[in-house]
Amino acid sequence: MLRFMCVGDSMTIGSAGEHTWRHRMWLHLRATGTDCAFVGPRTALHGGGHAYADPDFPQAHFAGWGEGWQHMAPAIADAVTETRADVLLISLGLIDLGFYTNAEQTAENVRRFVTEARTADQALRMVVLPVIPNIRAESDAPFAAQVAHFNTLLAKVVADLDEPRSPLLLASVPDSYDIHTDTYDGTHPNASGEHKLAASFANALHQAWGIGAPYAAPLSLA
Repeated sequence: MLRFMCVGDSMTIGSAGEHTWRHRMWLHLRATGTDCAFVGPRTALHGGGHAYADPDFPQAHFAGWGEGWQHMAPAIADAVTETRADVLLISLGLIDLGFYTNAEQTAENVRRFVTEARTADQALRMVVLPVIPNIRAESDAPFAAQVAHFNTLLAKVVADLDEPRSPLLLASVPDSYDIHTDTYDGTHPNASGEHKLAASFANALHQAWGIGAPYAAPLSLA
């Protein structure tokens, strides 16, 4: 059994009434016959409740509204030890760049995160999603430049730190991701956005490691 832990910010933890991309990912893995569990030290949505649109899935995760690489780096070793996670699915960076650190500092926190995670499990596998399109980048040119620069640095960090014993994989931003149709506020994913984020992780897992299958487009966005 593979133990997956979703690590992220507000786009990963979700709010009341949402499915979350975590749920979409779990449904995909289950449909492909992948023997897996979702683990993490937290289960709640933003605000502390558990009002998921569909509560019938493993809700454990390690995500927090307003949290970024700099918040997760010092806590990831304990989370991996506690949960015995095998694979981390990570979506972080927007919060760091928006409020805390520049592109270079954020990239250094990625390195710290990977190093700390491996102290808990030297065979840990990690899949990292770049910072995806968001409304601030659309209207704030300097911020957009920082996002682009960070994503370039992130690709370098992943290449530098990837190793056979503990592979590190960079997922792809969905080509069709549109903040006007795939989010409800320019940043946080709606149903179609949740599917596209889950697809990015699912396709990376399948293409690189043969886990699961390519993500199947949903018949309905409910």
